Amino acid sequence: MSGAQPLRILVVEDEVLIALELECLLDDLGYETVGVAGNRAEAVALGLSSVPDVALVDIHLVDGPTGIEVARALGADPRIAVVFMTANAKRIPDDFAGALGVIAKPYSERVVASVLAALAECRAGRRESLSAIDGFTPAPRGRA
Repeated sequence: MSGAQPLRILVVEDEVLIALELECLLDDLGYETVGVAGNRAEAVALGLSSVPDVALVDIHLVDGPTGIEVARALGADPRIAVVFMTANAKRIPDDFAGALGVIAKPYSERVVASVLAALAECRAGRRESLSAIDGFTPAPRGRA
Protein backbone atom coordinates (compact mmCIF):
# COMPACT_ATOMS: atom_id res chain seq x y z
CA MET A 1 0.00 0.00 0.00
CA SER A 2 1.38 3.38 -1.00
CA GLY A 3 2.26 5.56 1.99
CA ALA A 4 -1.41 6.06 2.94
CA GLN A 5 -2.77 4.86 6.25
CA PRO A 6 -3.72 1.18 5.96
CA LEU A 7 -7.41 0.35 6.03
CA ARG A 8 -8.68 -0.52 9.50
CA ILE A 9 -10.82 -3.64 9.28
CA LEU A 10 -13.34 -5.29 11.60
CA VAL A 11 -13.84 -9.02 11.05
CA VAL A 12 -17.32 -10.29 11.95
CA GLU A 13 -17.00 -14.07 11.84
CA ASP A 14 -17.94 -16.73 14.38
CA GLU A 15 -15.82 -19.57 12.95
CA VAL A 16 -12.53 -19.17 14.83
CA LEU A 17 -10.31 -20.76 12.18
CA ILE A 18 -11.80 -18.67 9.39
CA ALA A 19 -11.41 -15.51 11.49
CA LEU A 20 -7.75 -16.32 12.26
CA GLU A 21 -7.03 -17.11 8.62
CA LEU A 22 -8.64 -13.84 7.56
CA GLU A 23 -6.70 -11.87 10.20
CA CYS A 24 -3.43 -13.36 8.91
CA LEU A 25 -4.37 -12.51 5.33
CA LEU A 26 -5.23 -8.92 6.27
CA ASP A 27 -1.92 -8.59 8.11
CA ASP A 28 -0.02 -10.00 5.12
CA LEU A 29 -1.77 -7.46 2.89
CA GLY A 30 -0.73 -4.60 5.18
CA TYR A 31 -4.13 -3.84 6.71
CA GLU A 32 -4.92 -3.34 10.40
CA THR A 33 -7.48 -5.61 12.05
CA VAL A 34 -9.29 -3.61 14.74
CA GLY A 35 -10.97 -6.70 16.16
CA VAL A 36 -12.92 -9.88 15.62
CA ALA A 37 -16.54 -10.36 16.69
CA GLY A 38 -18.60 -13.53 16.58
CA ASN A 39 -22.08 -12.23 17.40
CA ARG A 40 -24.32 -9.24 16.74
CA ALA A 41 -23.82 -7.43 20.05
CA GLU A 42 -20.00 -7.72 19.97
CA ALA A 43 -19.85 -6.69 16.32
CA VAL A 44 -22.03 -3.59 16.69
CA ALA A 45 -20.30 -2.49 19.91
CA LEU A 46 -16.82 -2.99 18.47
CA GLY A 47 -17.77 -1.37 15.18
CA LEU A 48 -19.28 1.70 16.81
CA SER A 49 -16.40 2.12 19.26
CA SER A 50 -13.51 1.54 16.85
CA VAL A 51 -15.13 2.96 13.66
CA PRO A 52 -13.24 0.74 11.19
CA ASP A 53 -12.89 1.70 7.54
CA VAL A 54 -14.27 -1.69 6.52
CA ALA A 55 -16.35 -4.39 8.22
CA LEU A 56 -16.17 -7.86 6.67
CA VAL A 57 -19.40 -9.47 7.87
CA ASP A 58 -20.58 -13.07 7.76
CA ILE A 59 -24.37 -13.40 7.76
CA HIS A 60 -24.75 -16.43 10.00
CA LEU A 61 -23.11 -15.80 13.37
CA VAL A 62 -23.14 -17.70 16.65
CA ASP A 63 -26.42 -15.98 17.61
CA GLY A 64 -28.15 -16.77 14.30
CA PRO A 65 -28.43 -14.97 10.98
CA THR A 66 -27.68 -11.63 12.64
CA GLY A 67 -25.01 -10.42 10.24
CA ILE A 68 -27.72 -8.53 8.36
CA GLU A 69 -28.51 -6.55 11.53
CA VAL A 70 -24.79 -5.88 11.96
CA ALA A 71 -24.56 -4.61 8.39
CA ARG A 72 -27.53 -2.28 8.90
CA ALA A 73 -26.12 -0.87 12.16
CA LEU A 74 -22.57 -0.36 10.90
CA GLY A 75 -23.56 0.60 7.36
CA ALA A 76 -25.60 3.50 8.75
CA ASP A 77 -22.27 5.21 9.51
CA PRO A 78 -20.92 6.60 6.21
CA ARG A 79 -17.36 6.11 7.49
CA ILE A 80 -17.79 2.31 7.59
CA ALA A 81 -17.88 0.28 4.38
CA VAL A 82 -19.60 -3.07 4.96
CA VAL A 83 -18.85 -6.10 2.78
CA PHE A 84 -20.57 -9.42 3.35
CA MET A 85 -18.38 -12.53 3.31
CA THR A 86 -20.78 -15.45 3.33
CA ALA A 87 -21.84 -18.76 1.90
CA ASN A 88 -25.46 -17.65 2.51
CA ALA A 89 -25.79 -14.95 -0.17
CA LYS A 90 -29.44 -15.87 -0.72
CA ARG A 91 -30.18 -14.44 2.75
CA ILE A 92 -29.00 -10.97 1.75
CA PRO A 93 -32.00 -8.65 1.37
CA ASP A 94 -32.55 -6.76 -1.89
CA ASP A 95 -31.17 -3.55 -0.38
CA PHE A 96 -28.03 -5.44 0.79
CA ALA A 97 -28.70 -4.03 4.30
CA GLY A 98 -26.37 -1.13 3.59
CA ALA A 99 -23.48 -3.36 2.48
CA LEU A 100 -21.49 -2.55 -0.65
CA GLY A 101 -21.58 -6.13 -1.89
CA VAL A 102 -20.63 -9.71 -1.14
CA ILE A 103 -17.60 -11.95 -1.39
CA ALA A 104 -18.82 -15.53 -1.57
CA LYS A 105 -17.35 -18.21 0.69
CA PRO A 106 -15.22 -20.06 0.24
CA TYR A 107 -13.35 -16.89 -0.65
CA SER A 108 -9.99 -16.62 -2.35
CA GLU A 109 -7.17 -14.46 -1.06
CA ARG A 110 -7.05 -12.78 -4.49
CA VAL A 111 -10.68 -11.65 -4.30
CA VAL A 112 -10.30 -10.28 -0.76
CA ALA A 113 -7.12 -8.44 -1.78
CA SER A 114 -8.78 -7.01 -4.91
CA VAL A 115 -11.88 -5.79 -3.05
CA LEU A 116 -9.87 -4.16 -0.27
CA ALA A 117 -7.49 -2.50 -2.74
CA ALA A 118 -10.49 -1.14 -4.66
CA LEU A 119 -12.06 0.15 -1.43
CA ALA A 120 -8.80 1.93 -0.56
CA GLU A 121 -8.78 3.50 -4.06
CA CYS A 122 -12.40 4.62 -3.63
CA ARG A 123 -11.58 6.24 -0.30
CA ALA A 124 -8.61 8.04 -1.89
CA GLY A 125 -10.80 9.29 -4.75
CA ARG A 126 -8.96 7.26 -7.40
CA ARG A 127 -11.85 4.91 -8.16
CA GLU A 128 -15.58 5.45 -8.64
CA SER A 129 -17.07 2.08 -7.70
CA LEU A 130 -16.48 -1.54 -6.80
CA SER A 131 -17.94 -2.89 -10.03
CA ALA A 132 -15.97 -5.23 -12.28
CA ILE A 133 -14.07 -7.06 -9.54
CA ASP A 134 -14.02 -10.73 -10.36
CA GLY A 135 -15.48 -12.76 -7.47
CA PHE A 136 -17.32 -9.80 -5.93
CA THR A 137 -21.02 -9.11 -6.33
CA PRO A 138 -21.73 -5.41 -5.80
CA ALA A 139 -24.94 -4.20 -4.22
CA PRO A 140 -27.40 -2.81 -6.77
CA ARG A 141 -26.66 0.76 -5.59
CA GLY A 142 -23.56 0.68 -3.40
CA ARG A 143 -22.25 3.58 -1.35
CA ALA A 144 -18.69 3.46 -2.70
